[in-house]
Amino acid sequence: MALLARDSAVPSALVALTVFRAPAWACLICFTSYKERTRICQIFVGTQGPQLEACQEAFSSAFADLADTEINYDERSHLRDAFTQMTHSLQEIAVAQGSFKVAFLEAAKKMQKVIMELKGAQACVPPCGFQDVARRFVCFGCYSKACNLPLDCPVQDLTVTRGQQAKFSCTVNFQLPKEEITYSWRFAGGGVRTQDQSYFRDIPRAQGYLARIRPVQPTHSGTFSCSVLHDQRPVARLYFFLNVTSAPPRGEIELQVSLQKVLRWKPRETELEPWRPSLSELLARPEALTPGNQFLLAALAAIASASATLLAWIFFRWYFRSN
Repeated sequence: MALLARDSAVPSALVALTVFRAPAWACLICFTSYKERTRICQIFVGTQGPQLEACQEAFSSAFADLADTEINYDERSHLRDAFTQMTHSLQEIAVAQGSFKVAFLEAAKKMQKVIMELKGAQACVPPCGFQDVARRFVCFGCYSKACNLPLDCPVQDLTVTRGQQAKFSCTVNFQLPKEEITYSWRFAGGGVRTQDQSYFRDIPRAQGYLARIRPVQPTHSGTFSCSVLHDQRPVARLYFFLNVTSAPPRGEIELQVSLQKVLRWKPRETELEPWRPSLSELLARPEALTPGNQFLLAALAAIASASATLLAWIFFRWYFRSN
């Protein structure tokens, strides 16, 4: 467990727990050091005596409500900066001989307001995957917490008739980082439906999140696995069990055999090829209609409409001139 306080040695942490009787490791403890808090109270009431202990207790009590705070993990630096500004402000109030009880309560209210304005962490999206966008920082313990979901996603079943094509889409229903995303495909043959990695072998030529097999043959029966990687680290593993059904009618088989002879087709090992979806398939995807894509579609529609209007105007002008 990595603590964020600059003076986070174990002895200092134990002293802080003894002197400050707030719940263990509240936000105040996470983002300020024991030396900083003690120094502020020393400026308020002096370096020793019962008033110093009373000041320290008032300090911890004022921030007790922030003990169970959870924030977006990416916002922890902003909260640290806010606590740093708070300590400077309290030191200025102490030098001006203000009341530490009033100063601590006002500071805690301001910090609560700052926390409310921070960007919240996204909710975990089941059933699987390491979702970095949902990662959060927990003040009660000063640690980060990710979604408690498995890396392996449930197996998706796909039934395809022999001779047809099988399409695979390696997509997840949570937000991925925008950069350094790659995909790795593997195959477990022999009609095995499994998630055991020992059954799989790599398909080196398969790249990207879309892939397909055509024409599908009985040897393609089995489980295909796609790993989503961010900076070469797995984010999620998807599985597709391909069940190849009986062949098409005899006449169709004979036609395929004839075409294969003409094209000198030879059976190949299991190989995924890139799948380039049509416009309608892309628009059917839930993440397709982003604001940027909607703007592009509107621009294309406007250009098409203007082009049609211009062509119509040229045609009518030519028609009336010729008559």
